[in-house]
Amino acid sequence: MAENNTTKDIKRIGIITSGGDCGGLNAVIKGVASMANALGIVPLVIPNGYAGLYNLIDLPDDKLTVLSNKRLSVFSATVAGSEAGHSRVKISKIKDENKYDRIKQGLAKHKIDALVVSGGDDSGSVVVDLCDNGIPTNHAPKTMDLDLQTYSVGGDSTLNNIARAIEDLKTTAKTHNRIMVLEVFGRYVGHSAFRGGVAGDADCILIPEIVPDFDVIYDHMSKAFTERVLHSDVHTGNYMIVAAEAMKGDPEKDDVNEEGFLVDKTADPDAFGHYPLVGAGKKVEKELKARLKKDERMKMFMKQAGMYVEGQYEIPEVRVIRPTHLMRCGDSSAFDVNFGREAGAGAVYLLTQGIYGITCAGVSNGMIQYLPTKEAIKQNPVNLDQVSLFEMQGICFGRKPQGFNPGLTELKGKILRHI
Repeated sequence: MAENNTTKDIKRIGIITSGGDCGGLNAVIKGVASMANALGIVPLVIPNGYAGLYNLIDLPDDKLTVLSNKRLSVFSATVAGSEAGHSRVKISKIKDENKYDRIKQGLAKHKIDALVVSGGDDSGSVVVDLCDNGIPTNHAPKTMDLDLQTYSVGGDSTLNNIARAIEDLKTTAKTHNRIMVLEVFGRYVGHSAFRGGVAGDADCILIPEIVPDFDVIYDHMSKAFTERVLHSDVHTGNYMIVAAEAMKGDPEKDDVNEEGFLVDKTADPDAFGHYPLVGAGKKVEKELKARLKKDERMKMFMKQAGMYVEGQYEIPEVRVIRPTHLMRCGDSSAFDVNFGREAGAGAVYLLTQGIYGITCAGVSNGMIQYLPTKEAIKQNPVNLDQVSLFEMQGICFGRKPQGFNPGLTELKGKILRHI
């Protein structure tokens, strides 16, 4: 975080969105632009993320879109994704020794004094690099993974999408008496699977923070599933599993990255060096099918339920669904629109006060909340004490329940909004 009086006299601000798309990004853009206009600053869209920033010098003077109040009147803050466009580019990895000078020349050409970037941890690391190279930049936190130290725009929208997907899948799962595995994005933390799974009333939630014990999962699944079917007057039931995309694999049998997570090494890594995380759902399917076939009780259950057909239908079906980008597109939640506009506006205001290199965590009770971006982008895993609370309520997390032993806190006075 830095403070510099020279950044207080800002006349033009560039707006960049970067990394993966999600809900609330257009709200960030609208928050940045609306606050800039209110302060007499010209807001301009720098298209295509950091690739657009690097190539800014090649754009003609009149090719950047000014987000005037008139333009904003036809700009929807509720649509997910970003009108500014994204790219998977890391500035520090560009093979150009003069890359930062090139960026400064592009900014000078378009008379841009400072930047507001909305992105996740990778994008935030570039914010730190830009500031270290003398380019005043602030950060509005964005990632559906919720793996930053602050709330990040896109999280709530994705959780709602995951919850709806679980509820929708229950109809087909119940129709066919299936065990359904929904594999969802989330990178190396389990917030999306955890909170989306709870909201969708999933039976089992698998997150990267807990190495799954498939014997525990199978025992929970077989008991809950068979009871539902046999207690139904029409012998129908389902079992819903939500699995985060990052799952530990067996290095001797599976393609894993350095951290031991399942990945697709036939694909090229992105600009930040990440191989695509893939295979969590298939791993669950494989492990459960193997146990279903070995379990002699399952044949008896299938016969009791009137489903058994030798050679065709001897065990319940296990199906894997990977909705991938469907969980991050469409509409933004009301919470994300509100947060996005607050974080974007706050990031602009802080620039006018000579404060940059920060992540705006929102505005609460008239106070702009912020912290240094290098601190904000540190990975924030799921709190396993919270997991224990839901284990007590009967949700399986792929381990033996640990027990919930909460501390007690009496809140007095005004309670700050939880983010």
